[in-house]
Amino acid sequence: MSEVWVTTFALCGTLVVTKGIGPVALGSRELPRPLTKVIDLLAPAILAALIAVGTFVNADGDLVLDARAAGLAAAASVYAISRKSILLAVAAAAVTAALVRAIA
Repeated sequence: MSEVWVTTFALCGTLVVTKGIGPVALGSRELPRPLTKVIDLLAPAILAALIAVGTFVNADGDLVLDARAAGLAAAASVYAISRKSILLAVAAAAVTAALVRAIA
């Protein structure tokens, strides 16, 4: 298993433990609202970081701008226009990346 997957599973485990510690430690009391907001934002932030690393970093760890970036831009554009269709955004990313690779 590669280091990326080990890191991904470790981060997922950390998120699960973090979300589980609150109810266990506090019992029937509610978590403080600021802490709840921070915990709710952890998963999207880590997902965005993983997408950025997967898109802009190659196997050697170098920063690259290639067809994957064009695909991400296409998916972001489609999703920004129509927030209902993630499948359409994924399809746009795949087609755009394939076209850029075919042209380049």
